[in-house]
Amino acid sequence: MKGLSGKVAIVTGAGTGIGQGIAIRLGAEGAQVVIDYVGDPSGATETQRAVEQAGGKAAIVAADVTKMSDVAALVDAAWKAFGAADILVNNAGIEHKAAFWDTPEADYDKVMAVNLRGPFFLTQAFVRRLRDAKRPGRIVNISSVHEDMVFPGFSTYCCSKGGMRMLMRDLAVELGPLGITVNDVAPGAVVTPINKALLNDKPKLDALLGKIPLGRLGTPEDVAAMVAFLASDDAAYVTGSTFVVDGGLMRNYREQ
Repeated sequence: MKGLSGKVAIVTGAGTGIGQGIAIRLGAEGAQVVIDYVGDPSGATETQRAVEQAGGKAAIVAADVTKMSDVAALVDAAWKAFGAADILVNNAGIEHKAAFWDTPEADYDKVMAVNLRGPFFLTQAFVRRLRDAKRPGRIVNISSVHEDMVFPGFSTYCCSKGGMRMLMRDLAVELGPLGITVNDVAPGAVVTPINKALLNDKPKLDALLGKIPLGRLGTPEDVAAMVAFLASDDAAYVTGSTFVVDGGLMRNYREQ
């Protein structure tokens, strides 16, 4: 029997990168997966195909986590499609590079809306349904090593991930009595579209690899493996923690 058989998972930003890897892994573990995306649906369709090839079931939902109506519709869609929602993976995220003194208000608002406000209210909608149905659940946030580690030029991103860490800790206490666990997974440098510029800049890439003790970038599959554990019954007594998946980067990183 697969570890997540009979479970229903919502994964935001599942049309590409880490979110896609997570959706595929959860599907392979037997979960029914709600694939959230914004923009071009082709990536979500690819994810659905891969989930089904892995033996899972999937539904695609277009939902922008910065819009309250979309947030409510996403949770409703999971219940309508599969009769429940047991697992929420808050993966959708963005970053904007700018020196602190040049950061425009619009960039700050957008990064915080996607990375922190969206997970806050999506988790709220998810928890309300679980509470009303008297069901336990699992919440896994895809944070970043930058919930703790400095990242000059990305102050908005660091603020959003630091906020996510504190939200996770608070909700672990507040939702524990409902049987709902809450944890963060903090990836380091991972091969995804968001890192395209880095991947194409060999000197910068080589410099970064020199700071990673395992000597390679991570993959979406590396992150997905940790998410699958935290979503499973094996992690039933695990809550309120951040799990770093970074090849040792945090322990060896230093600004030049």
